[in-house]
Amino acid sequence: MSGPEVALALSVFLACAVEAVEALTIVMAVGVTRSWSSALSGVAAAAATLAVLIAALGPALDAIPIDALRLVVGGLLLVFGLQWLRKAVLRAAGLKAQHDEAEVFATEAEAAREAGRSGQGFDGYSFVIAFKGVLLEGLEVAFIALTFGANQHRIGLAAAAAGAAVVVVALAGLAAHGPLARVPENIMKFTVGVMLTSFGTFWGAEGAGASWPGGDAALPGVIAVVVLASIGLVLWLRRTPAAATIGEPA
Repeated sequence: MSGPEVALALSVFLACAVEAVEALTIVMAVGVTRSWSSALSGVAAAAATLAVLIAALGPALDAIPIDALRLVVGGLLLVFGLQWLRKAVLRAAGLKAQHDEAEVFATEAEAAREAGRSGQGFDGYSFVIAFKGVLLEGLEVAFIALTFGANQHRIGLAAAAAGAAVVVVALAGLAAHGPLARVPENIMKFTVGVMLTSFGTFWGAEGAGASWPGGDAALPGVIAVVVLASIGLVLWLRRTPAAATIGEPA
C-alpha cells in the first residue's frame, strides 16, 4: 500500500477502536447489570441500522465529483478533527479530566441498577441503552470511514480497517471480562485528532483548487506540522496559571 493508504487505514482503525471501546463499556455495563440478551439485541439492531446507512451513502459519495468531495470532506474532517484534538490537548495539558473507562462503566452500571425493571424476559432498558450507545458511536465511525474511503476511492480498505478495529476490541473485551480501562485511549484520541485535522487540511486545500508541493508526498509534512503545533500548545498551556485547575473543563 502507498503512504496515504497506510495513513488512511491507520486513521480509520484508531478512530473506530476508540469509539468501539466506548460502545463496549456501555454494552457491558447494562449486560452485566441487567440482561445480556437484551443488550446484544440492541447491539444487533444498531449494527443493522448502520449497515443500511453505509450501504445507502457509500455509492452516493462515490458519485460526487472528486474536487467537490475533497472540499466538503476536508471541511467536515477538520470539524471532527479539531474537536478531537482540542479535547486531547486539554487533557494532555491537565485542563480536562482524563477519560476513564472504568469510571464510565461504574456510572453506567449504577444507572442500570437504579432503573426500574418489571418482570423477567426482554429488558427494554438494556436494549435501548445498548442500541443508543452503539448507534451514536458507530455513526461517527461510519462517517469517518466513508469519507476517508470515498475520497481515496478505497471504501473497501476503510471498511476493512473499521471491521478489524471492532473485532480486536470485541475480542479484547471478551478476554478482559470488563471495560478496557488499560487501553491508552487518550493517546489514541490525540493521534486520531492529528490525523483527521491533517487529512482535512490536505484534502480541503486540494478541493479548493490549491496544489501541494510534491502532491501526496506533502501529507507527512502536514501531519508533522500538526503534531508539533499540538505538542507546542500542550507545553504552553501547562505553563499557564490556568493549568493549576487540573481536572476542570476549560
